[in-house]
Amino acid sequence: MSLSQSLLSFVGSMGITNFTWGQVVMILVGLLLIYLAIKKQFEPLLLIPIGLGGILANVPLVQIAGPEGFLGIISHSGIANGIFPLLIFMGVGAMTDFGPLLANPKTALLGAAAQFGIFTTLLGALALSGLNIPFLGEINFSLADAGAIGIIGGADGPTAIYTARKLAPDLLGAIAVSAYSYMALVPIIQPPIMRLLTSKKERAIKMEQLRYVSKLEKILFPLAALGLCILLLPDATPLIGSLMFGNLVKECSVADRLSKTMENSLINIVTIFLGLGVGSKLSADKFLTGETIFILLLGLAAFTVGTATGLLLAKLMNTFSKKPINPLIGAAGVSAVPMAARVVNKVGTETNPQNYLLMHAMGPNVAGVIGSAVAAGVLLSIVPTMMGG
Repeated sequence: MSLSQSLLSFVGSMGITNFTWGQVVMILVGLLLIYLAIKKQFEPLLLIPIGLGGILANVPLVQIAGPEGFLGIISHSGIANGIFPLLIFMGVGAMTDFGPLLANPKTALLGAAAQFGIFTTLLGALALSGLNIPFLGEINFSLADAGAIGIIGGADGPTAIYTARKLAPDLLGAIAVSAYSYMALVPIIQPPIMRLLTSKKERAIKMEQLRYVSKLEKILFPLAALGLCILLLPDATPLIGSLMFGNLVKECSVADRLSKTMENSLINIVTIFLGLGVGSKLSADKFLTGETIFILLLGLAAFTVGTATGLLLAKLMNTFSKKPINPLIGAAGVSAVPMAARVVNKVGTETNPQNYLLMHAMGPNVAGVIGSAVAAGVLLSIVPTMMGG
Protein backbone atom coordinates (compact mmCIF):
# COMPACT_ATOMS: atom_id res chain seq x y z
CA MET A 1 0.00 0.00 0.00
CA SER A 2 1.39 3.40 -0.98
CA LEU A 3 1.85 6.29 1.42
CA SER A 4 -1.06 8.19 -0.12
CA GLN A 5 -3.36 5.20 0.21
CA SER A 6 -2.28 4.75 3.83
CA LEU A 7 -3.04 8.40 4.54
CA LEU A 8 -6.45 8.13 2.87
CA SER A 9 -7.20 5.01 4.87
CA PHE A 10 -6.17 6.76 8.08
CA VAL A 11 -8.30 9.81 7.29
CA GLY A 12 -11.21 7.52 6.50
CA SER A 13 -10.90 5.91 9.92
CA MET A 14 -10.96 9.24 11.77
CA GLY A 15 -14.04 10.13 13.73
CA ILE A 16 -14.27 13.61 12.26
CA THR A 17 -14.85 12.21 8.77
CA ASN A 18 -17.54 9.76 9.84
CA PHE A 19 -19.93 11.76 12.00
CA THR A 20 -23.59 11.82 11.00
CA TRP A 21 -25.72 14.86 11.75
CA GLY A 22 -27.69 12.77 14.25
CA GLN A 23 -24.56 11.84 16.19
CA VAL A 24 -23.52 15.49 16.33
CA VAL A 25 -26.96 16.46 17.66
CA MET A 26 -26.90 13.79 20.35
CA ILE A 27 -23.36 14.68 21.41
CA LEU A 28 -24.58 18.26 21.84
CA VAL A 29 -27.46 16.92 23.92
CA GLY A 30 -24.96 15.04 26.08
CA LEU A 31 -22.92 18.22 26.53
CA LEU A 32 -26.10 20.10 27.47
CA LEU A 33 -26.87 17.56 30.18
CA ILE A 34 -23.34 17.90 31.57
CA TYR A 35 -23.68 21.70 31.47
CA LEU A 36 -26.96 21.57 33.42
CA ALA A 37 -25.36 19.22 35.95
CA ILE A 38 -22.26 21.34 36.54
CA LYS A 39 -23.46 24.90 35.98
CA LYS A 40 -27.04 24.63 37.25
CA GLN A 41 -26.42 21.67 39.61
CA PHE A 42 -29.50 19.81 38.32
CA GLU A 43 -29.07 16.26 39.68
CA PRO A 44 -25.32 16.16 38.84
CA LEU A 45 -24.94 12.60 40.15
CA LEU A 46 -27.29 11.49 37.39
CA LEU A 47 -26.81 13.93 34.55
CA ILE A 48 -23.01 13.74 34.39
CA PRO A 49 -22.88 9.95 33.75
CA ILE A 50 -25.98 10.12 31.51
CA GLY A 51 -24.50 12.98 29.48
CA LEU A 52 -21.12 11.31 29.12
CA GLY A 53 -22.77 8.00 28.29
CA GLY A 54 -24.75 9.78 25.57
CA ILE A 55 -21.54 11.21 24.09
CA LEU A 56 -19.82 7.82 24.10
CA ALA A 57 -22.87 6.16 22.54
CA ASN A 58 -22.49 8.42 19.50
CA VAL A 59 -18.80 7.89 18.77
CA PRO A 60 -18.63 6.90 15.08
CA LEU A 61 -17.23 3.59 13.82
CA VAL A 62 -17.16 1.91 17.25
CA GLN A 63 -20.17 0.34 18.92
CA ILE A 64 -19.53 1.42 22.52
CA ALA A 65 -23.24 1.09 23.27
CA GLY A 66 -23.60 -2.13 21.26
CA PRO A 67 -23.89 -5.62 22.74
CA GLU A 68 -20.09 -6.02 22.85
CA GLY A 69 -19.31 -2.44 23.91
CA PHE A 70 -18.75 -1.65 27.56
CA LEU A 71 -21.84 0.60 27.78
CA GLY A 72 -23.91 -2.15 26.19
CA ILE A 73 -22.59 -4.66 28.70
CA ILE A 74 -23.44 -2.31 31.59
CA SER A 75 -26.94 -1.77 30.23
CA HIS A 76 -27.56 -5.47 29.73
CA SER A 77 -26.16 -6.37 33.14
CA GLY A 78 -28.26 -4.01 35.22
CA ILE A 79 -30.96 -2.22 33.24
CA ALA A 80 -32.27 -4.91 30.92
CA ASN A 81 -32.65 -7.36 33.82
CA GLY A 82 -33.98 -4.73 36.26
CA ILE A 83 -31.43 -5.18 39.05
CA PHE A 84 -30.16 -1.57 39.07
CA PRO A 85 -33.57 -0.03 39.91
CA LEU A 86 -34.00 -2.42 42.85
CA LEU A 87 -30.53 -1.65 44.23
CA ILE A 88 -31.24 2.05 43.85
CA PHE A 89 -34.46 1.60 45.83
CA MET A 90 -32.50 -0.10 48.62
CA GLY A 91 -30.22 2.92 48.82
CA VAL A 92 -33.15 5.36 48.68
CA GLY A 93 -34.82 3.46 51.51
CA ALA A 94 -31.67 3.69 53.62
CA MET A 95 -31.55 7.46 53.03
CA THR A 96 -35.26 8.11 53.56
CA ASP A 97 -36.88 9.33 56.74
CA PHE A 98 -40.58 8.44 56.75
CA GLY A 99 -41.01 10.51 59.92
CA PRO A 100 -42.66 13.51 58.18
CA LEU A 101 -45.18 11.17 56.52
CA LEU A 102 -45.96 9.41 59.81
CA ALA A 103 -46.23 12.75 61.62
CA ASN A 104 -48.82 14.00 59.12
CA PRO A 105 -50.38 10.91 57.45
CA LYS A 106 -52.88 12.90 55.39
CA THR A 107 -50.01 14.12 53.22
CA ALA A 108 -49.99 10.57 51.82
CA LEU A 109 -53.05 11.66 49.84
CA LEU A 110 -50.91 14.28 48.10
CA GLY A 111 -48.40 11.61 47.10
CA ALA A 112 -51.26 9.54 45.73
CA ALA A 113 -52.79 12.48 43.85
CA ALA A 114 -49.52 13.19 42.08
CA GLN A 115 -49.74 9.74 40.47
CA PHE A 116 -52.87 10.89 38.63
CA GLY A 117 -50.61 12.03 35.81
CA ILE A 118 -49.57 8.42 35.18
CA PHE A 119 -53.07 7.22 34.40
CA THR A 120 -54.25 10.30 32.50
CA THR A 121 -51.20 10.04 30.26
CA LEU A 122 -51.88 6.35 29.72
CA LEU A 123 -55.35 7.26 28.46
CA GLY A 124 -53.92 10.12 26.43
CA ALA A 125 -51.38 7.87 24.72
CA LEU A 126 -54.14 5.43 23.79
CA ALA A 127 -56.36 8.26 22.53
CA LEU A 128 -53.57 9.58 20.30
CA SER A 129 -52.78 6.15 18.88
CA GLY A 130 -53.59 5.99 15.18
CA LEU A 131 -52.97 9.67 14.50
CA ASN A 132 -50.56 10.61 11.74
CA ILE A 133 -48.68 13.81 12.55
CA PRO A 134 -46.68 15.63 9.84
CA PHE A 135 -42.88 15.23 10.09
CA LEU A 136 -43.23 12.80 13.03
CA GLY A 137 -45.25 9.99 11.51
CA GLU A 138 -47.99 7.80 12.92
CA ILE A 139 -48.53 7.27 16.63
CA ASN A 140 -49.00 3.61 17.39
CA PHE A 141 -48.80 2.79 21.09
CA SER A 142 -50.26 -0.38 22.56
CA LEU A 143 -51.81 -0.51 26.03
CA ALA A 144 -48.50 -1.82 27.42
CA ASP A 145 -46.59 1.00 25.68
CA ALA A 146 -49.01 3.59 27.08
CA GLY A 147 -48.65 2.20 30.60
CA ALA A 148 -44.87 2.28 30.42
CA ILE A 149 -44.92 5.86 29.09
CA GLY A 150 -47.39 7.02 31.73
CA ILE A 151 -45.14 5.91 34.59
CA ILE A 152 -42.79 8.77 33.63
CA GLY A 153 -45.28 11.02 35.43
CA GLY A 154 -44.13 9.59 38.74
CA ALA A 155 -40.76 11.33 38.20
CA ASP A 156 -39.06 8.18 39.44
CA GLY A 157 -36.34 6.87 37.14
CA PRO A 158 -35.85 3.43 38.75
CA THR A 159 -39.59 2.75 38.74
CA ALA A 160 -39.86 3.88 35.11
CA ILE A 161 -37.03 1.53 34.09
CA TYR A 162 -38.44 -1.38 36.09
CA THR A 163 -41.90 -0.95 34.55
CA ALA A 164 -40.72 -0.31 30.99
CA ARG A 165 -38.51 -3.41 30.88
CA LYS A 166 -41.58 -5.54 31.63
CA LEU A 167 -44.27 -3.74 29.62
CA ALA A 168 -42.40 -2.15 26.72
CA PRO A 169 -38.72 -3.18 26.57
CA ASP A 170 -38.35 -1.71 23.08
CA LEU A 171 -39.20 1.74 24.52
CA LEU A 172 -37.00 1.39 27.61
CA GLY A 173 -34.28 3.75 26.39
CA ALA A 174 -36.57 6.67 25.55
CA ILE A 175 -38.61 6.19 28.72
CA ALA A 176 -35.53 6.01 30.96
CA VAL A 177 -33.98 9.13 29.42
CA SER A 178 -37.30 10.98 29.64
CA ALA A 179 -37.89 10.03 33.29
CA TYR A 180 -34.42 11.04 34.43
CA SER A 181 -34.48 14.24 32.38
CA TYR A 182 -37.70 15.41 34.02
CA MET A 183 -36.39 14.42 37.44
CA ALA A 184 -33.39 16.66 36.85
CA LEU A 185 -35.52 19.49 35.44
CA VAL A 186 -37.88 19.68 38.43
CA PRO A 187 -36.48 23.15 39.39
CA ILE A 188 -37.41 24.44 35.93
CA ILE A 189 -40.72 22.66 35.28
CA GLN A 190 -42.47 22.85 38.63
CA PRO A 191 -42.19 26.50 39.84
CA PRO A 192 -44.27 28.00 36.97
CA ILE A 193 -47.02 25.43 37.59
CA MET A 194 -46.89 26.14 41.33
CA ARG A 195 -47.21 29.89 40.84
CA LEU A 196 -49.97 29.48 38.25
CA LEU A 197 -52.19 27.32 40.45
CA THR A 198 -51.66 29.03 43.82
CA SER A 199 -52.11 32.58 45.07
CA LYS A 200 -49.46 34.56 46.90
CA LYS A 201 -51.56 34.26 50.06
CA GLU A 202 -51.66 30.47 49.74
CA ARG A 203 -47.92 30.22 49.11
CA ALA A 204 -47.31 32.24 52.30
CA ILE A 205 -49.24 29.83 54.57
CA LYS A 206 -47.08 28.73 57.50
CA MET A 207 -47.53 25.20 58.76
CA GLU A 208 -47.22 23.99 62.34
CA GLN A 209 -44.20 22.04 63.50
CA LEU A 210 -44.54 18.32 62.94
CA ARG A 211 -45.07 16.02 65.93
CA TYR A 212 -42.32 13.77 67.21
CA VAL A 213 -42.30 10.29 65.66
CA SER A 214 -41.05 7.48 67.89
CA LYS A 215 -38.41 4.95 66.96
CA LEU A 216 -40.95 2.13 67.25
CA GLU A 217 -43.22 3.80 64.68
CA LYS A 218 -40.33 4.14 62.26
CA ILE A 219 -39.40 0.47 62.66
CA LEU A 220 -42.96 -0.82 62.30
CA PHE A 221 -43.78 1.31 59.25
CA PRO A 222 -41.59 -0.50 56.66
CA LEU A 223 -42.80 -3.87 57.94
CA ALA A 224 -46.44 -2.78 57.78
CA ALA A 225 -46.02 -1.24 54.32
CA LEU A 226 -44.36 -4.39 53.01
CA GLY A 227 -47.06 -6.57 54.56
CA LEU A 228 -49.84 -4.58 52.90
CA CYS A 229 -48.02 -4.74 49.58
CA ILE A 230 -47.66 -8.52 49.81
CA LEU A 231 -51.36 -8.93 50.64
CA LEU A 232 -52.83 -6.43 48.17
CA LEU A 233 -50.36 -5.87 45.32
CA PRO A 234 -47.70 -8.57 44.94
CA ASP A 235 -46.51 -7.15 41.61
CA ALA A 236 -45.16 -4.08 43.42
CA THR A 237 -43.32 -6.18 46.02
CA PRO A 238 -39.84 -6.08 44.38
CA LEU A 239 -39.84 -2.27 44.40
CA ILE A 240 -41.60 -1.75 47.73
CA GLY A 241 -39.65 -4.60 49.30
CA SER A 242 -36.30 -3.12 48.27
CA LEU A 243 -37.33 0.33 49.52
CA MET A 244 -38.59 -0.95 52.86
CA PHE A 245 -35.61 -3.27 53.36
CA GLY A 246 -33.26 -0.31 53.07
CA ASN A 247 -35.40 1.77 55.42
CA LEU A 248 -35.74 -0.99 58.03
CA VAL A 249 -31.98 -1.51 58.10
CA LYS A 250 -31.57 2.22 58.69
CA GLU A 251 -34.22 2.60 61.38
CA CYS A 252 -33.42 -0.50 63.43
CA SER A 253 -29.99 0.99 64.33
CA VAL A 254 -28.37 -2.43 64.79
CA ALA A 255 -26.97 -2.84 61.29
CA ASP A 256 -25.21 0.47 60.73
CA ARG A 257 -22.60 -1.08 58.43
CA LEU A 258 -25.31 -2.32 56.09
CA SER A 259 -27.20 0.95 56.25
CA LYS A 260 -24.13 3.06 55.53
CA THR A 261 -23.14 0.77 52.67
CA MET A 262 -26.56 1.05 51.03
CA GLU A 263 -26.87 4.82 51.43
CA ASN A 264 -23.29 5.54 50.35
CA SER A 265 -21.12 3.00 48.52
CA LEU A 266 -23.84 0.84 47.00
CA ILE A 267 -26.10 3.60 45.69
CA ASN A 268 -23.13 5.64 44.43
CA ILE A 269 -21.67 2.72 42.47
CA VAL A 270 -25.04 1.73 41.03
CA THR A 271 -25.81 5.36 40.13
CA ILE A 272 -22.62 5.51 38.06
CA PHE A 273 -23.50 2.37 36.14
CA LEU A 274 -27.17 3.26 35.85
CA GLY A 275 -26.35 6.72 34.49
CA LEU A 276 -23.93 5.33 31.91
CA GLY A 277 -26.43 2.63 30.99
CA VAL A 278 -29.21 5.18 30.47
CA GLY A 279 -26.81 7.38 28.50
CA SER A 280 -26.07 4.44 26.21
CA LYS A 281 -29.69 4.68 25.03
CA LEU A 282 -29.00 8.14 23.57
CA SER A 283 -27.49 6.83 20.34
CA ALA A 284 -28.78 8.85 17.39
CA ASP A 285 -30.17 5.90 15.43
CA LYS A 286 -32.39 4.87 18.34
CA PHE A 287 -33.24 8.21 19.90
CA LEU A 288 -33.90 10.61 17.01
CA THR A 289 -37.22 9.12 15.98
CA GLY A 290 -40.78 10.41 15.94
CA GLU A 291 -41.73 7.77 18.52
CA THR A 292 -39.14 9.09 20.98
CA ILE A 293 -40.38 12.67 20.55
CA PHE A 294 -43.92 11.51 21.33
CA ILE A 295 -42.65 9.78 24.46
CA LEU A 296 -40.83 12.92 25.62
CA LEU A 297 -43.95 15.04 25.08
CA LEU A 298 -46.25 12.55 26.78
CA GLY A 299 -43.79 12.21 29.66
CA LEU A 300 -43.78 15.97 30.12
CA ALA A 301 -47.59 15.95 30.10
CA ALA A 302 -47.62 13.20 32.74
CA PHE A 303 -45.20 15.09 34.96
CA THR A 304 -47.14 18.35 34.56
CA VAL A 305 -50.49 16.73 35.37
CA GLY A 306 -48.99 14.96 38.39
CA THR A 307 -47.65 18.23 39.77
CA ALA A 308 -50.94 20.04 39.13
CA THR A 309 -53.14 17.39 40.75
CA GLY A 310 -50.99 17.38 43.89
CA LEU A 311 -51.36 21.17 44.17
CA LEU A 312 -55.09 21.11 43.50
CA LEU A 313 -55.78 18.36 46.05
CA ALA A 314 -53.86 20.34 48.70
CA LYS A 315 -56.07 23.35 47.94
CA LEU A 316 -59.16 21.14 48.23
CA MET A 317 -57.97 19.69 51.53
CA ASN A 318 -57.72 23.22 52.92
CA THR A 319 -61.47 23.65 52.53
CA PHE A 320 -62.05 20.77 54.98
CA SER A 321 -59.05 21.10 57.29
CA LYS A 322 -58.93 23.17 60.46
CA LYS A 323 -55.16 23.36 60.21
CA PRO A 324 -54.20 25.04 56.90
CA ILE A 325 -51.93 23.24 54.47
CA ASN A 326 -49.59 25.18 52.25
CA PRO A 327 -50.71 23.87 48.83
CA LEU A 328 -47.15 24.06 47.54
CA ILE A 329 -46.34 20.82 49.34
CA GLY A 330 -48.73 19.03 46.99
CA ALA A 331 -46.22 19.53 44.18
CA ALA A 332 -43.75 17.38 46.14
CA GLY A 333 -46.02 14.37 45.62
CA VAL A 334 -44.03 13.43 42.55
CA SER A 335 -41.30 11.13 43.76
CA ALA A 336 -38.24 13.12 42.72
CA VAL A 337 -36.66 12.83 46.18
CA PRO A 338 -35.55 15.20 47.63
CA MET A 339 -35.40 17.65 44.70
CA ALA A 340 -39.16 18.27 44.59
CA ALA A 341 -39.27 19.02 48.33
CA ARG A 342 -36.36 21.45 47.95
CA VAL A 343 -38.13 23.24 45.12
CA VAL A 344 -41.27 23.55 47.28
CA ASN A 345 -39.20 25.06 50.08
CA LYS A 346 -37.50 27.48 47.67
CA VAL A 347 -40.78 28.75 46.19
CA GLY A 348 -42.26 29.02 49.68
CA THR A 349 -39.38 31.10 51.05
CA GLU A 350 -39.55 33.40 48.02
CA THR A 351 -43.05 34.40 49.14
CA ASN A 352 -42.35 34.33 52.88
CA PRO A 353 -38.69 34.21 54.00
CA GLN A 354 -39.80 32.67 57.32
CA ASN A 355 -41.71 29.89 55.61
CA TYR A 356 -39.71 26.67 55.91
CA LEU A 357 -41.62 23.91 54.14
CA LEU A 358 -38.87 21.34 53.55
CA MET A 359 -39.86 18.83 56.23
CA HIS A 360 -43.57 19.28 55.51
CA ALA A 361 -42.91 18.67 51.82
CA MET A 362 -40.94 15.51 52.58
CA GLY A 363 -44.18 13.83 53.70
CA PRO A 364 -45.85 13.86 50.26
CA ASN A 365 -42.43 13.46 48.63
CA VAL A 366 -41.70 10.08 50.24
CA ALA A 367 -45.37 9.14 49.82
CA GLY A 368 -44.82 9.79 46.11
CA VAL A 369 -42.00 7.24 46.06
CA ILE A 370 -44.36 4.64 47.47
CA GLY A 371 -47.18 5.87 45.22
CA SER A 372 -45.18 5.53 42.02
CA ALA A 373 -44.14 1.99 43.00
CA VAL A 374 -47.76 1.11 43.76
CA ALA A 375 -48.88 2.61 40.44
CA ALA A 376 -46.23 0.51 38.69
CA GLY A 377 -47.52 -2.58 40.49
CA VAL A 378 -51.08 -1.82 39.38
CA LEU A 379 -49.96 -1.47 35.76
CA LEU A 380 -47.86 -4.63 35.90
CA SER A 381 -50.82 -6.51 37.34
CA ILE A 382 -53.63 -5.19 35.13
CA VAL A 383 -52.08 -4.44 31.73
CA PRO A 384 -50.87 -7.99 30.85
CA THR A 385 -54.27 -9.35 31.93
CA MET A 386 -56.14 -6.85 29.76
CA MET A 387 -53.91 -7.74 26.82
CA GLY A 388 -54.54 -11.42 27.38
CA GLY A 389 -50.88 -12.11 28.31
